[in-house]
Amino acid sequence: MSEHEANIRDCMTIILGTKPGERQMMPEFGCRAYEMMFAPNTPSTAYMISAHIKEALVRWEPRIEVSDVDAFPDSAGKIRVQISYTIRSTQSAQELSMLLTAGG
Repeated sequence: MSEHEANIRDCMTIILGTKPGERQMMPEFGCRAYEMMFAPNTPSTAYMISAHIKEALVRWEPRIEVSDVDAFPDSAGKIRVQISYTIRSTQSAQELSMLLTAGG
């Protein structure tokens, strides 16, 4: 179990790691970024992933305000994602970085 800022970060990770339709009682919950995992590793794919991530976080994590989601392909075939957000209750600016494996 996590508390406070760590709990928010954990919940963000859960949202981003859940495919819509995966939860029986909440079929819309999750992030559609997985749909892009076998797309070519291009700036266009990275842009679509960032849009899906921002959409999911805005919808499913009301404790934060998403400032920016940057995603870009790297030479190792992964998509680097940088999420900038503010925790609403404390006005604390935070960042979350992750690597996603992409196809192509």
